[in-house]
Amino acid sequence: MPIEIIPGSYCGAPPPPDLALYSWNLDPFLLAGLLLMLVLLWRSRTGPAGVGVLVLAFVSPLCAMSVGLFSARVVHHVLLVAVAAPLLAAALPARRASGAALPFLVSTALLWAWHLPAAYDLALRDMAVYWVMQATLLGSALWFWRAVLAARGGIEAVLWSLAGLMQMGALGALLTFAPVPLYAAHALAPLAWGLTPLADQQLGGLIMWVPAMLPYAAMIALSARRGWQAGAGRGVA
Repeated sequence: MPIEIIPGSYCGAPPPPDLALYSWNLDPFLLAGLLLMLVLLWRSRTGPAGVGVLVLAFVSPLCAMSVGLFSARVVHHVLLVAVAAPLLAAALPARRASGAALPFLVSTALLWAWHLPAAYDLALRDMAVYWVMQATLLGSALWFWRAVLAARGGIEAVLWSLAGLMQMGALGALLTFAPVPLYAAHALAPLAWGLTPLADQQLGGLIMWVPAMLPYAAMIALSARRGWQAGAGRGVA
């Protein structure tokens, strides 16, 4: 059994369905950190929206629900890596293009590694490991999206966004078609919601497989439009 540094679940015990909407996380350290981030990014166009997504992930009842339901945990992770990360990346100062291959490989490896049953279950019963999970998922996704936004020409951004879409869909498909429940952390709580652990896992896989790919598709469309406009501008010149 791995040594636990700070035993316990960060968002507490999974709430029953009738209390779920009242299970807000009002951790003062978390709220102070989010408020500081909001102040620093207030003047940017996408920063406040990115902070708002983090509030939804960590402060709203979704935080507590994700302790019990794998499907809610998938929504939480998707909000981090596919919604908050690109919004925050766009709010930061522009960076010079340096290639997206390494950020893609690192962010993909971390996303898949944290969904290995042993790593996943440890993160949900150890608060220190939980925050390592959150920091590495968000940080690596932020790195990836920064590289996509800095890519030279629309086609490069399109291709890397497509790569992100494909890896997210592949992980979702594997979770959807897994024949048995993979996560001990969600062995009991889904029953209170009228779901078997396997059905909850399949729902989470479907969320990662289809809706989670929409932000990548949006980036593909935006990048293609940016590339087309740049090409049209050169043609006029």
